[in-house]
Amino acid sequence: MKLPVFVGASLLSCVALSTASASDNIREVLVTASLVPVSETQTATAFTVLDEQLEIRAPLLLSDLLRDVPGLSVSRNGVLGSSTQVRVRGSEANHLLVLVDGVEVNDPGQADELNWGTFAASDIERVEIIRGPQSALYGSDAMAGVVNIITRSASEPLSVGLFSEAGSFDTFHNGLNAGVSGDRYALRVGASHIESDGENIARQGSEEDGYRNTSVNLKGRYDVTDNFSLGLVARQSKGRNDFDETGFLTGLPEDADSYTEFQTRTTKLSANYAMLEGRWQHKLVYSYTGTENDNTSYGVDGTRNEADKKQYQYLSSFNWNDNTQVISLLLEREDEDFSQRGTVSSFFGVVYDPNQDRSRDSDAVAIEYRGTFADRLTLAASARRDDNSEFDDADAYRLEASYQLTEATRLRAAWGTAVKNPTFTERFGFYTNFIGNPDLTPEASESVEVGLDQSLFDGRVQLGITWFNTELEDEIDGFVFDPITFGFTAANKDGDSKRQGVELALNVAVSDTMDLSGSYTYTDAVEEDGLGNEVDEVRRARHIGSLSLSWQAMDNLQLNLNAQYNGSQQDTFFPPYPPFSLPVELDDYTLLNLNATYSATQNLDLYVRLENVLDEDYEEVFGYQTLGFGGYIGVRYNYSK
Repeated sequence: MKLPVFVGASLLSCVALSTASASDNIREVLVTASLVPVSETQTATAFTVLDEQLEIRAPLLLSDLLRDVPGLSVSRNGVLGSSTQVRVRGSEANHLLVLVDGVEVNDPGQADELNWGTFAASDIERVEIIRGPQSALYGSDAMAGVVNIITRSASEPLSVGLFSEAGSFDTFHNGLNAGVSGDRYALRVGASHIESDGENIARQGSEEDGYRNTSVNLKGRYDVTDNFSLGLVARQSKGRNDFDETGFLTGLPEDADSYTEFQTRTTKLSANYAMLEGRWQHKLVYSYTGTENDNTSYGVDGTRNEADKKQYQYLSSFNWNDNTQVISLLLEREDEDFSQRGTVSSFFGVVYDPNQDRSRDSDAVAIEYRGTFADRLTLAASARRDDNSEFDDADAYRLEASYQLTEATRLRAAWGTAVKNPTFTERFGFYTNFIGNPDLTPEASESVEVGLDQSLFDGRVQLGITWFNTELEDEIDGFVFDPITFGFTAANKDGDSKRQGVELALNVAVSDTMDLSGSYTYTDAVEEDGLGNEVDEVRRARHIGSLSLSWQAMDNLQLNLNAQYNGSQQDTFFPPYPPFSLPVELDDYTLLNLNATYSATQNLDLYVRLENVLDEDYEEVFGYQTLGFGGYIGVRYNYSK
């Protein structure tokens, strides 16, 4: 299935449908696109919500579903559990802020990114993906977008559930959960464990690279009074993923007894108070994220890093005129600590000491206004200032406009600026021969997007089109080579990096029992090569698309067919010989996946998941093999009363 067939069909369908008329959309409430929850028609931001897909597709890792989201691209260094990056609209992976129930989980020990390869998809109720700059609300890490992962809450007086799954590569996935709720309280706990022998990451050899992950999630709420409530969220993920080392003579992955033991802990305590019949809301939040990454290389204890992030927030929002006007104020304090341990080494007489302890803190204030006029026009403006201990004060702004032209047609536009602070490792160095650059300045961007949302055929067809354009200045190059010391460092680039493109999203109710959804993204992401020439940025395919067909074949049988296309893209090979950096091209590929769910009883489901049905041989990172065809069978039992 090549690009002309896969994407062309989607484009033709969109053009053909764009001339019809329709009625109202179902209104979705978003908790991430603003400082306060808003309706989908009250934001100009492009967004995607994943909820039913989590149940239908039953993925092991959340990143497998993100491949269907317009504007998002996924790069995995190998097999299940391997390091995985997600990019938005051609941005860098650390330009995407990831939240779990509102808690920031980007890891300062891994370049301010979330390693999506170790984030299990179990116990998740909903995922909100907000695309475009959100620094005016969320600060540095939200330069290109925000993903908010919302875990399951207790909604019944008593609920219990369990699941068990087994399949290819000796993979097992098991979990259980229990919850209670009443008029004033709710409490739920869930736990899951993934274990897989995996497959070889390297192109050569037979050593299997496995993965295991145990996750526990706790979520609770207590309403002290009708106007005052307390909340608690806690999550821990702990496990190990195997990896292959880069060969000294080849520069490619080779079999090795190497692995990383990881652990992530998050906690959030919140208090909510409402005044004036709910028109004035107050929220106090304390959140904490701690990460640990221990690396063992060739069977020998190697490097280690730890990071802690504490956030203190006060949010006040006041609405008037029947909730059509809202103004919100956010005060925030953030403290980060980072430590790194490793062996002191020497290259060509230059000593590299990776051992360090660092910290940084910031104080921020953000304000947002959002108003709806005549039930058709929504305007929003937000601004934020960050006072960082390491950098100059940074300001970020965002303007939005959404206009409901008719019941079936909505126009939207947004403009925003954003910043991304250099990471600890970019400033102070990494293991072996990476030298930090403490003089780095933050990256800055300016973005604009224009969109159209169209409802057709009495709401049976939903079409969304978004054009975006971003210019990034002072982009940080983390692979600046020094031919004298044979070391690397980071530096701000001259010239601007440009990212522009188009996102299409299509949802069709084909019949009462069949739904079709599709997405397509064209991304042109280029940067200057130092000689004044524009070149494609690595791992940004120009063409990405997906199609998914869900069919309720019988009352108790549901089928889902999913195809994901990733176009050819540039990558970089780092050989251990001059010129030490070579451009390479990764071929395009199509992944075909099939899911079937059979409801044996009201409480018991049996399901089958077939991944990469065509056994496609592909690479998302040069030199790193990916998984071929895999089949999995599972059972789910849920009881509530």
